[in-house]
Amino acid sequence: MIDKQRGYLPSNNMRELIRDNNLILMAISRFDIAFGFGDNPVSEICKENNVDTDTFLAVCNLLSGYRYSVDTLSLRSIMGYLRRTHSAFLDVTLPKIRQRLFEAINYSDSNDVSLLLIKFFDDYVVEVKRHMDYENDVIFKYVENLLKGDVDEKFCIDDFSGNHSHTVTKLNELKDIFIYHYKQKENTRLSAALYDIITCEKDMMSHFEVEKSLFVPAVERLERNLRLRRNETEKRDDTGKETVTPEYALGDREKDIIRCVAKGKSNKEIAEELFISVHTVATHRRNISSKLGIHSAAGLTIFALINNLVDLNEVNPHQ
Repeated sequence: MIDKQRGYLPSNNMRELIRDNNLILMAISRFDIAFGFGDNPVSEICKENNVDTDTFLAVCNLLSGYRYSVDTLSLRSIMGYLRRTHSAFLDVTLPKIRQRLFEAINYSDSNDVSLLLIKFFDDYVVEVKRHMDYENDVIFKYVENLLKGDVDEKFCIDDFSGNHSHTVTKLNELKDIFIYHYKQKENTRLSAALYDIITCEKDMMSHFEVEKSLFVPAVERLERNLRLRRNETEKRDDTGKETVTPEYALGDREKDIIRCVAKGKSNKEIAEELFISVHTVATHRRNISSKLGIHSAAGLTIFALINNLVDLNEVNPHQ
């Protein structure tokens, strides 16, 4: 029996999860868990399939609207899930929708419009592929390096999440065009294609939530731990004696932000100079204020001067 307050637990059997939410079937396949698991508990099934149990349950609980935790999430496991989700969209779901649309549209009555509708969908697929290829080739590689202990001082996951958005808008537009503007009778096949589009929309949004609510926070936690570990190492000088460093231990990107503030730059100007979003700048500034207890531009300017982050001749005198 599923405890609605606690969500899915390792002791629940997989059959209970599927009965509670049929969408769990997609999560099972995207974790590459074999079917035919009978009434075995989640913990046993995950162990047999070399899947991290906490990660699997976090995804399933998020998809079903239950409580979840990122504290014990395995980044390797969640990246495997996300990669297989990308493949499911690009290799199965979207090609299936295209085929159904192709079979459903009446070419004899409005050939030009039909071709434009298919092109609209094809352009959307290109957009989705570009989005997912970037995550596969850039973001996941960045995280793999983090897992090896390598910190990239020119990039952090907040740079990605600040510009990260779902990819369903264009798909929703296509659906609405068919429903409200495309006149065609004998719509049994078209209705089936539209149903697939609606299902794909929901799946895309769930995928976006997994990235936003599970993957990104887990990467942020790893980044913090690596930077704290590095800062602890830097507390010792060449003689092996401890040197005094602030407990707040600012990251390089945060120092860049403070330098820009001291020079009198606005959040928009900072974003343009550092090639990040305004949202990311605002997030960094909140984190800086939380660490330092300094909230004004003037206060940050004084801090920057005291800690040799800027020279006096760089400071905006009107701060």
